[in-house]
Amino acid sequence: MTIHNAQVQYLVERELEKIEALEQERQLRRKARWNKAKLALGAVFAAFLMGCGEPANQSRAAFILVDISGDYAGELNKARTLSNYLLANLNSGDSLAVGFIDNSSFTERNVIAQATFDHRPSVTNQQKREFQASLDAFLQRFSVPSHHSDITGGVLLATDYLSEVDAGHKYLFLLSDLHEDLPPWLNRDVSMNLNNVQVVAVNVKRQRSDNNDPAAYQRRLTDWQERIEAGGGHWQMVNDLARLENAVVLR
Repeated sequence: MTIHNAQVQYLVERELEKIEALEQERQLRRKARWNKAKLALGAVFAAFLMGCGEPANQSRAAFILVDISGDYAGELNKARTLSNYLLANLNSGDSLAVGFIDNSSFTERNVIAQATFDHRPSVTNQQKREFQASLDAFLQRFSVPSHHSDITGGVLLATDYLSEVDAGHKYLFLLSDLHEDLPPWLNRDVSMNLNNVQVVAVNVKRQRSDNNDPAAYQRRLTDWQERIEAGGGHWQMVNDLARLENAVVLR
């Protein structure tokens, strides 16, 4: 009788052990499924947070650089046309500046006007009127072209301005024949930081000497394109201002 009871007790304990092992296995499976579910939820939540991050900066900044040297000084009316186009297309939060190229262009005095447009439409409209008035006053005062043309200094001035403005899209409009004639005392052997700047050469007028050597005109274009792209900029040329709106997309 005692032996029989012991056998029964042994069998019962074995069955209990099996039941306990099965329960542990079920718990491990449930835990594994829960961990997978948590990982999946974490991935979904992370994607949601990424989608709710800071919106991309869509503001725009433009700098107009106009050459007032030599024969190109006769093209100054193009600066007014270009500024009118930009003032009509830039909005609140966008920025605009205009400067000139002369004997030595890397100075604050070469900035004619600058503005970052207010979020209030009435203030923005007033800023645009004042900007245009400053440019008009400069054009009316202008009388004597500069003897030299420091284009590099002007580009450096423009890039300094654009780098200080918190804008997602940056443009440099270059009104010049692209013939750089530096005075002997200037050193412009410097690199230009034009990362993510779209440089648009506008109304690149041919010089009188280009009639004798047309290749010189093409060499100027190629040299400046290489310099701009070496500095990280994007080069574009639009000779006809009437085509500007179709050729340049202000994103």
